[in-house]
Amino acid sequence: MTNLICAHGGTLVNLLLEGEAIAKAKQEIVALKSLDLSARQVCDLEMLINGGFSPLKGFMNPDDYNGCLKDMRLKDGTLWPIPITLDVSDAFAETVNVGEKIALRDAEGVVLGILTLESKWTPDKAAEAVAVFGADDKAHPAVNYLHTKAGNVYLGGTITGLELPAHYDFGHLRLTPAKLRAYFQERGWTRVVAFQTRNPMHRAHVELTIRAAKTAEANLLIHPVVGMTKPGDVDHYSRVRCYEHVLRTYPDQTAMLSLLPLAMRMGGPREALWHCIIRKNYGCTHFIVGRDHAGPGNNSEGKPFYDPYAAQTLVKQHAAEIGMEIELFQEMLYLENKSEYVPADELQPEDKALAISGTEFRRRLEQGLEIPEWFSYPAVIQELRRTYPPKCKQGFCVFFTGLSGSGKSTLANALMAKLLEQGGRSLTLLDGDLVRKNLSSELGFSKEHRDLNVRRIGYVAQEIAKAGGIAICAPIAPYAQTRNDIRASFAGNSGFIEIHVATPIETCESRDRKGLYAKARAGILKGFTGIDDPYEAPTNPELVIDTSTCSREEAAQRIILKLQSMGYL
Repeated sequence: MTNLICAHGGTLVNLLLEGEAIAKAKQEIVALKSLDLSARQVCDLEMLINGGFSPLKGFMNPDDYNGCLKDMRLKDGTLWPIPITLDVSDAFAETVNVGEKIALRDAEGVVLGILTLESKWTPDKAAEAVAVFGADDKAHPAVNYLHTKAGNVYLGGTITGLELPAHYDFGHLRLTPAKLRAYFQERGWTRVVAFQTRNPMHRAHVELTIRAAKTAEANLLIHPVVGMTKPGDVDHYSRVRCYEHVLRTYPDQTAMLSLLPLAMRMGGPREALWHCIIRKNYGCTHFIVGRDHAGPGNNSEGKPFYDPYAAQTLVKQHAAEIGMEIELFQEMLYLENKSEYVPADELQPEDKALAISGTEFRRRLEQGLEIPEWFSYPAVIQELRRTYPPKCKQGFCVFFTGLSGSGKSTLANALMAKLLEQGGRSLTLLDGDLVRKNLSSELGFSKEHRDLNVRRIGYVAQEIAKAGGIAICAPIAPYAQTRNDIRASFAGNSGFIEIHVATPIETCESRDRKGLYAKARAGILKGFTGIDDPYEAPTNPELVIDTSTCSREEAAQRIILKLQSMGYL
């Protein structure tokens, strides 16, 4: 029998009930309070149930959480660098008490597990951000999540698993830690080097992984994250098709592909250490750490959050304790004079190195430009061109925002007419008042309802753009966070063009055909944007137009020219 590496903490956790125990547990559900989980929470729950987060058996209680933040240690001293917490709203937290059981449901209402509540507390999110991610900076996606999406209260406790989340895609590639370990054992793979990725693989990645496998004298596991990655990343469907193409370039019986349902935090060094531990749980003996592993990009000052090799330093420090071998690599560069890839630290003075940055690669895709075969494989490029057509063939959203009476609807209709004159594209106008009548008729005018109305507009616009159409939106959309969330939802293969109709409020009031400003000034109409409720002006829109200083035709033409300059027309 093949001896495999033990799981982190000694034993692979399995929280999934079987047989009669499942039936009994499901009978209890009827009497339990339910919590609908977010996408990230579903990922975390799946990793807890299937043992990917061994030795954790539930969402962290304060002792484990505080130890994790302080020195990356659980209460019992086990190394663990990323907090696994269950955040909920204040309102929900008030309805549950320690000792209760809570049914945890996915987006479709299916109960995946039961939490036995052992603790609830209000964390210091700023302190968590600094401890785990190095800075309380919302430019970091995980910090932004902490402050803008996560609930204010954390619940801790053990999990009883009823079933794993349903996945309708790539079922043959979704192997749990136990199943992947069984695969290794059947094939005698005692030495396995894991490659973590959230991006498509090109020739440099293949060369890196082949070198790592040869150095370790091990088989290779390509283990991409298909849970949640960085906003704007290539969707996992396209990536997996690319991985399948790439897998054919490896020697037979040396490499395999399996998918990891992890919600990344983009936590740099700590995340790299976390990835290493997770791969140990999946049965891997070696782990590749490259340049800027799990890096989120630049901070709010335009500087990288982490040193590009900080992750390698941290993982190497703890490799012996984890019990894994670490394969460290610098950036791989193509040598034109030798027609091969080498790590940056192996360059010779006479070498002529070529490289294409991620930004340059995306530019070439967007503009339909040539991508050399030394950079990637034709089959991979073909897949990515299908997902990322040139901008002129992509869907996009023109999102007008401004005060009531600023001219948003007028400009939206003028733009729609010009685009219809050109023809050739599917186009939808989502005017604030019309959406109110046809999509949000049940909503009132509280701050929450106005915000929900705008988010609905953004969601519909996103679906239109994803399908290759043009969505023109003209709500007031007074809140910056909502607009930023909508913009983020377009990251990928559709565009978002924000236009601030910055007409002065005096002009807006003079155009008050509905008498809304007069009612607001008289105190009859409460919570009116610009009078007794704030309008948070965009800080970096694609275009600013003041309709008090230009005609409708001039403004519409400016928008057309902007769309042309950005490549959408």
